[in-house]
Amino acid sequence: MNAAISVVSVVGIGADGWDGLPETSRRVLRAAEVLLGAPRQLDLLPPADCPGERIPWPSPLRPAVPGLLAAHEGRAIAVLASGDPSFYGIARTLAETAGSDRPVTLDVHPHPSSVSYACARLGWPLETVETVSLVARPLAALSAALHDGRRLLALSEGPDTAAQVAGLLRATGWGGTRVRVLEQLGGPAERILDGTAADWPHERTDPLNVLALDCVRDADTLRLGATPGLPDEAYEHDGQLTKRYVRAATLAALAPAPGELLWDVGGGSGSIGVEWMRTHRSCRAIAVEKSPERAARITRNADTLGVPGLRVVTGPAPASLTGLPAPDAIFIGGGLTAPGLLDTCWEALPPGGRLVANTVTLESEALLADRYRRHGGELVRLAVSTAVPVGGFTGWRQAMPVTQWSVTKGCTEE
Repeated sequence: MNAAISVVSVVGIGADGWDGLPETSRRVLRAAEVLLGAPRQLDLLPPADCPGERIPWPSPLRPAVPGLLAAHEGRAIAVLASGDPSFYGIARTLAETAGSDRPVTLDVHPHPSSVSYACARLGWPLETVETVSLVARPLAALSAALHDGRRLLALSEGPDTAAQVAGLLRATGWGGTRVRVLEQLGGPAERILDGTAADWPHERTDPLNVLALDCVRDADTLRLGATPGLPDEAYEHDGQLTKRYVRAATLAALAPAPGELLWDVGGGSGSIGVEWMRTHRSCRAIAVEKSPERAARITRNADTLGVPGLRVVTGPAPASLTGLPAPDAIFIGGGLTAPGLLDTCWEALPPGGRLVANTVTLESEALLADRYRRHGGELVRLAVSTAVPVGGFTGWRQAMPVTQWSVTKGCTEE
């Protein structure tokens, strides 16, 4: 039987400290017997008003949360957070790590977020601005959000983040991007630093900052759209690449939805997994590739194209599929004739899961035709021709046709 549900108060606080808190938040902090937070946040509370025991967060934080809450069970606990605790904040961490044996209800008292402050200072409509968090996340995650003319806000990791972002922008062809660093938003030391990525002069800034980017693509930088079917030139590859138009058709058949997981089996250059993840920031993918050289290339492509969270498993399929989390969809781009591969993938799919397989060989096509007879779905042949010079004229050159089987597993199938 579970213990009684505990209530943990989560109070957002800004750079203006105690003076900027509404009375409801002050009452919670006055009554708290235990105050948890970063040292900077705890220092913002006047001891005379907040006499509770002060406990700085340990590092790493997430593993320590269940033990800390359990150690102070039965006491009035208040957790301090920067700005809005539910926006890339501690509220999510508490909800995910509190522990099922000690149910916790969160009583959240939000403060204006740094993003709200930043948009107010810049005159940007909040609903039109994309926000990317770089806190405890790879810098490469910013790349997927870069589009010419787009306004972005980046939540900063610390005093070095602005210089690192400027370096990334210069290296990837976005040197003309205007960069503004908004420091200590809402506090007495608020300040804005302004410049471009190409000539950014500040190696360090105040640790408490948000970056605002007005994206400008350099003239010679490859344009990448927001939909599947990126130019083939966007990828590093050795020829093992699902080509642009077939790739777009393949992603359409896979039909990614937010939060779903893809297995990209026979990853090659990783293009299917990369573009699956680019459709939504919550989409996940695992690329399985037996060649160590190609596996390393997949990782590089994922970083370059802004999805550094793509997981790469190096090893042959189907053996390397054992123990992977259950997928929502599977793409098989190579190795169809490997014994047991199709059966293993089919068994791994839950009801409603999708499977798409592409091939250019007669042997693999025969396998797909057999599965089509057994399980249904769609069997199509994709043929793409490109205009090329023929002497002084122009003619068509056809690429090898691709046979594609796509199917959704029924609820009654095994």
